[in-house]
Amino acid sequence: MEIDLEAKLNEAEVKAWQSLARYKFIMFGYWAAIHVHFNRLGNMNRPNPFAQLVAIAQERVKIRR
Repeated sequence: MEIDLEAKLNEAEVKAWQSLARYKFIMFGYWAAIHVHFNRLGNMNRPNPFAQLVAIAQERVKIRR
């Protein structure tokens, strides 16, 4: 049985963004982690699609300190 990792990777990214858009933060984390896992498993080395979101969160933490 062959798994299309690229398709699964794309699906995980879409589901992560959809979850975040619906305030489903736990599911966002789940799908984002699945995305990272498939990216590593398939040695695809795609850039993190959530990097801008992480940068915003890091900036917010700096403001509140």
